[in-house]
Amino acid sequence: MSIFTRLREGLARTTQQIVERFDDIVRRSDAPERRSRPVDVETVAALEELLISADVGVAATERIIAAVTTQSRNGASLRDLVKAEIRSVFAAVDRPITVVAQPQVTLIVGVNGTGKTTTVGKLANLLKSEGRTPLICAADTFRAAAVEQLEIWARRAGVDMVRAREGADPAAVVFDAISSGRAKGRDPILIDTAGRLHTRMNLMNELEKIRRIAAREVQGAPQEVLLVLDATVGQNGVAQAREFMGVAGVNGIVLAKLDGTAKGGVAVAIAHDLKLPIRYVGVGEGIDDLVPFSADEYVNGLFEEKW
Repeated sequence: MSIFTRLREGLARTTQQIVERFDDIVRRSDAPERRSRPVDVETVAALEELLISADVGVAATERIIAAVTTQSRNGASLRDLVKAEIRSVFAAVDRPITVVAQPQVTLIVGVNGTGKTTTVGKLANLLKSEGRTPLICAADTFRAAAVEQLEIWARRAGVDMVRAREGADPAAVVFDAISSGRAKGRDPILIDTAGRLHTRMNLMNELEKIRRIAAREVQGAPQEVLLVLDATVGQNGVAQAREFMGVAGVNGIVLAKLDGTAKGGVAVAIAHDLKLPIRYVGVGEGIDDLVPFSADEYVNGLFEEKW
């Protein structure tokens, strides 16, 4: 099964929630006698309600509605107009990671309960399958259970892991991991940080210290700071991400548990409101159930696939 098929399957609950209603709107608006006319008020209201119910968010919905209304006279179908505008939302924030020195250092951050630690293991497995040699760093030294869980995932992925005793300085563990990775030719270094809230200043200061150590050891590091968000919490995840952006230097999102929600439209809200790219999505509980995000497959799965 291709990764793109798995992304579509991860959207199954969202698609099932909206596709029949969307098709009804499309059939009415794309009737031959309506195709060359502006979108009517009833259609706009129905589309707006549909997008909001899928957790696309108010601002992104307004942008989509404005684009559809403006371009409806050109003869394009409503389906194509909506898909094109959502693609443009993702395209506007799609940017590559710049790596000027090896190894690449990736911080994985987020609050407890989002699936952060399991995401680290799944990401290590995915990168290994792509021919890379990741090393996991267990920088959450406050919870022994978190380190033990991460160790299980590292074994399942078949990758090395650097850990320290409980209560050790997380920044020191990061230093050791980068040194070990450089000596062994491991790349990237995936750093699992302690789950934290933006209101816990001691944890935020610790995260800043980790960033300083990484930058000192590798030019441009951390090149990637991935915030893991739980797709099932919807707009609360957007608010959560906004708080992290200022203190953690987040430059990418991992949207976990996409398969567990009927409101997978939150991916659009994240890209539009936060101007951050979605790098990966979680589509299940298995070690292979983390896939790279594809805007095209996401859009096609969201509005076309029948389940």
